[in-house]
Amino acid sequence: MKAIIETGGKQYLVSEGTEIYTEKLDNEVNTDVIFDKVLFVDGKVGDPYVSGAKVTATVLKHGKQKKIIVFKYKPKKKERKVRGHRQPYTKLVIKKIETK
Repeated sequence: MKAIIETGGKQYLVSEGTEIYTEKLDNEVNTDVIFDKVLFVDGKVGDPYVSGAKVTATVLKHGKQKKIIVFKYKPKKKERKVRGHRQPYTKLVIKKIETK
């Protein structure tokens, strides 16, 4: 069974047992998260969400991605800025997909 869920402004195609990396969630490690914003479940398309459908996931860990370098400069002015950024994430494993 496959589903498309929405979290953190992004959409993810998931099935039971898949691991996904999402935007950071406030849940603790080894707790369950229930997603009720389900856009698609086994051929049933929502308008915008499928009513009565929910996806249950377990939080595996929190972390930060690799550092990216943001470099800005203005030519001929000797003006340079170097910044780094590490995006936080939450790793989830999908346990169950339910529909009515």
